[in-house]
Amino acid sequence: MTPSPTPAELIALVERSPAAVAVHDRDAWLALFSRSAEVCDPYGSQPARGRETLANFYATFIAPNDISFAVDHDVVAGMTVFRDLTLTTKMSGTIPLQVPMHLRYDMTVAEDGALKIEKLHAHWELPTQITQLLAAGLPGLVESTKLMPKLLGNQGISGTIGFMKGFRRAGAAGKRTTEQLFAGLKAGRPMSAPVEFPGTEPIADLSSLTWRKLLSAGHTVTATIELDGKRGVALVDFERGARRASRVQFFLPS
Repeated sequence: MTPSPTPAELIALVERSPAAVAVHDRDAWLALFSRSAEVCDPYGSQPARGRETLANFYATFIAPNDISFAVDHDVVAGMTVFRDLTLTTKMSGTIPLQVPMHLRYDMTVAEDGALKIEKLHAHWELPTQITQLLAAGLPGLVESTKLMPKLLGNQGISGTIGFMKGFRRAGAAGKRTTEQLFAGLKAGRPMSAPVEFPGTEPIADLSSLTWRKLLSAGHTVTATIELDGKRGVALVDFERGARRASRVQFFLPS
């Protein structure tokens, strides 16, 4: 593996994650991550760090379920891959839940030269999934009652509390602020929050900016964007409230 992986190599590593999940190969999935890797799923919850904690995450959220990925678009920006997708998860193989998602992979080259996942951040809306589950009627209610024992058994009390932090979000207010911010950038109005283009050259003229599929996870809103003829993902970080953005990042193809 070269010190500077190509976009194709980055995508190939990312593809190995859903491939391992599909066949429930825990060891293959764990082997994709660096020793210091973190998984934050959903984003805003307490991250899982270290092999044991990642194994507990797998046992809770992957092993009991059938999960498939319908990828709409991949964006490679530097050492980051953002996947714009819809995930379908069948809890205990029975109730299908559709989860719109922006899935971020940050990669690193390990000391032995192997390409590894350093961070996996899954931007999706936990309350929306719970609503889908409860809308399934009695089967959904049965599955929801199973979730807490699974969490406590695999994650312990602290891990369960950490997962529940995923309910804290910028929410609808954050989405409204994001749309106002994007409209301001499109119109050329000055912004107080810094605007960054990780892994790519900055684009000065933002008049072509369009956006859709806004998702709120933690104190962040993500959006599918089109800018300067390129499709990407925007990430807007908020301070503790949902009215003031602290940073805007546009992830566009390198």
